[in-house]
Amino acid sequence: MASARSILIINPNSTESMTEGLRPLIESLHFEDTSHAFFTAPSGPKSINDEDDAVESVKHTLPALKPLLDRHNGFLVACYSKHPLVPLLKQEAVVKDGRKPVTGIFEASVSTSLQIIHPDEKFGIVSTGKVWEKILSEAVVDFLGTGSEASRRFAGVETTGLNATELHDAPQEEVRKRVQGAVKRLLKRGDVGAVCLGCAGMAGMDEWVREACVEELGELDGESIRIVDGVQAGVAWLEGAVRSGF
Repeated sequence: MASARSILIINPNSTESMTEGLRPLIESLHFEDTSHAFFTAPSGPKSINDEDDAVESVKHTLPALKPLLDRHNGFLVACYSKHPLVPLLKQEAVVKDGRKPVTGIFEASVSTSLQIIHPDEKFGIVSTGKVWEKILSEAVVDFLGTGSEASRRFAGVETTGLNATELHDAPQEEVRKRVQGAVKRLLKRGDVGAVCLGCAGMAGMDEWVREACVEELGELDGESIRIVDGVQAGVAWLEGAVRSGF
């Protein structure tokens, strides 16, 4: 039996192993009657480590994507940034005319966080290299349309000092230490209700994040923190948007 709908998961870097790491996250959602196809950039940056890499990745990704757009009902850009592919895909005629939803994992995680936390709480982001602290803070401001200031519901960004590929290539105990250190620094900012995993390469690291929450806040408060994976948030939103025809 053919699937009723299809969502394309787009990895705009050229590292196939990162794409493969997304499959278990999506399969765990059990959207059984939706098919999920996966696309990896055929060339270009192995890891998107700054805004220049993101722009460069479009040159390698968009031409290869265009022939695929009519085959799918929704699209997820799996790079945690204000990635230019999101608006570029939205303006493609087959996407626009077909009312096919497009989102990125950054946008999906921020939107989801704001909906699940209490109005008095904040969300924050844990990401990779230090360069992302400024980039993602500015991206949140742009996404929320709050002018030059971040929302009072945004706690900020803390980083591990590792890039996306190093998250998998570096010794795992060192990666764990770095991730948990960033989480604890974020929680010290106060009133944090949700932690966004700010890199597609952080897929599957939610257990480390939970451990850090419990160590920092105690079991009761630590277990109450929402850990938001942008890939799962994006796929879940697209599932609803495709079904409802928004």
